[in-house]
Amino acid sequence: MGSAISIGTTGLSASSKQMDVIGNNLANANTLGFKCSNTYFASVLNQSGSMSTGQGVAVAAIQNQFTQGSFETTGNATDLAIDGEGFFMVKDINNAAYFTRAGAFSINSQGYLVDGNGYRVQGYDIVSDEETDISLKNVQSAPKASTEITFGANLDDSADYGDKFNLSQNVFDSKGNLHILSVVFQKTEANGTWGFDVKLDGSITSNLTDQSACGLVFDKDGVIEKMYKGEIDNTAAVTAGDGTIDDAKTVVSKPGQLIKEGTGIELTKSASSGVWTVTNAGDSDPGGTPPVVNDCYTNAIAWEETVGGVAYLKVDLDGAGGADIVFTLDDTWAAGDTVTFDTTKTDVAIQDLVLTFGDLGNGATIGITEGSGATIKNKITWDIAGDTAQKLSGYASASVVKSVSDNGYTSGVLKSLGVGNDGIISGFFTNGQTAELGQIILANFPDTSKLKRIGNYFGGTTESGAAIKNKPGSGGLGEIMSQSLESSNVDVAKEFISMITAQRAYQASSRIITTADQMLTELMNIKR
Repeated sequence: MGSAISIGTTGLSASSKQMDVIGNNLANANTLGFKCSNTYFASVLNQSGSMSTGQGVAVAAIQNQFTQGSFETTGNATDLAIDGEGFFMVKDINNAAYFTRAGAFSINSQGYLVDGNGYRVQGYDIVSDEETDISLKNVQSAPKASTEITFGANLDDSADYGDKFNLSQNVFDSKGNLHILSVVFQKTEANGTWGFDVKLDGSITSNLTDQSACGLVFDKDGVIEKMYKGEIDNTAAVTAGDGTIDDAKTVVSKPGQLIKEGTGIELTKSASSGVWTVTNAGDSDPGGTPPVVNDCYTNAIAWEETVGGVAYLKVDLDGAGGADIVFTLDDTWAAGDTVTFDTTKTDVAIQDLVLTFGDLGNGATIGITEGSGATIKNKITWDIAGDTAQKLSGYASASVVKSVSDNGYTSGVLKSLGVGNDGIISGFFTNGQTAELGQIILANFPDTSKLKRIGNYFGGTTESGAAIKNKPGSGGLGEIMSQSLESSNVDVAKEFISMITAQRAYQASSRIITTADQMLTELMNIKR
């Protein structure tokens, strides 16, 4: 009978411990990522024997329960939940590792992804794949120089000779500076022929004379049939003095206008300053009399300009404005001196064009660079014939731009974040680009029931085994749910039922002590 009081006391102690666990569970019913605990009891035995009665009850274990909690949508990209097994891994300032299911993360002032206590979330470096603190400090999108452009447009087949249509496209240099690349199409013949000029920022002209084409020819169905290349040849000067023309300095600024086979086109210097006349603009007709101007280039005009002490002879073949050809006049020229040249138009197969530009003047380059120092060339490919080319058509409807694209972009700063099911953190930048910035690490243990609870964190123990780290969705680990948080897995109804049973057990144990005390009192009163 004396041991009954001791046995009742073990019941009081065990039930009190169970109530502590129940109270902690209920108190954390709204704690994010909280995992409830269960209390397990074991009978305390004395020495074995047929008359053994036992020595009461003891708490055998308080075990964490890792059942999945429900998910709460937050709309915040850095709020993360784990759908399945695993823990987030965080480290404190002393580099001590903790494990948690609470994924209410944010970016601190130093650019690190942290939890509510400032512990840094662990992840994989996207380049080296090594474990590290996830940091978004100084993250930005570097600029990319444009190397390829394409246009989708219709050029009106019913347009009059000389009508122009302008296409423009934003392109970027290696420093991320914006430039305007413009293509000016000009109707040159009635049979669907359009010449074009390409310029950068309205002044840097693409060197089309070295390219394989400077114009388009559409067939009867409005589809590009071929391209053509316009050039000049057989340049010669007849002067009374020492005047010469250096072919290396001759510039065909609008090769798309060279759409006739012209031979012996003659320009004559007038006695009036800066005035030249087109005295013969012949063509390839082998007739016996020299052809007149209108037989080849209607309204062709020429004039002389002096810039920085250098004299330039400029020729506008169609008289529509602007110089199509520019000759540099060296040494002394007099009235009556002449310049003659031929023009050729060669049909070529449809192909992509490489637009070559000169120095941009800001130390940056566009497109592909070749050589070094002063020999750097800026090249952009105009995708006309490739699989990704936009359609250029020559229908008898208004000239319109349908699409433009290039593969360059300026620099950008981080605008927003996104986290995928695989834990990869993607950054969305102000320049429209997306980049992978890191990947969340998840960890699990051979025996999670033996983890040590440290507040809302868990720590590994010898019994739990070492942490096994993997990427989300691999190695039996769960996937990441962005913009969500895992709620506590406490079942309030179940805890209330457990509370009632704990109360009854405590009450019963107290009755054991009371009754045993009364029996002992009766025993002490026998002598009376």
